Amino acid sequence: MSQTTSRKRPWLAALLAALVTGLGHLYLRRLRRAVGWLLASLVVTTLFVDQGAFQTLIDGTVTLETVLAVAPMYAVIGLSVLDAYRIARTPTTTADRRSATQSADGDATTSCPHCGKELDDDLEFCHWCTTPLGDDAPESATDAPEDSRR
Repeated sequence: MSQTTSRKRPWLAALLAALVTGLGHLYLRRLRRAVGWLLASLVVTTLFVDQGAFQTLIDGTVTLETVLAVAPMYAVIGLSVLDAYRIARTPTTTADRRSATQSADGDATTSCPHCGKELDDDLEFCHWCTTPLGDDAPESATDAPEDSRR
């Protein structure tokens, strides 16, 4: 059984997270994580960044002292970018339970580990034999013989 990566583009998730903290996670449909990163960025900026450093940067005066003053904010933003990229590259839980096979025309298709028929990628279960494919799938359900499932 091979793992299939997410259809989301990691570079796009990282770019969106770099533009606005949490936006890359929204693209990945991780609302709680997006809100968490946004709140972390706001809290760190409020508590650890000197507000005068922002005005200095806006005025165009960039010194080592100014860069170090805003470093905590950029550290959180950087970690958010890396997290969005990592999440987009990680195989989905549904894909972990599925096996990727080659169709006759060479395109990669996903088949049910239980009945072997082609799966709809949007569903968390096989629409042919109703075998659950997500985290809540019981291990014995995928191992049961096809005749006992009918």
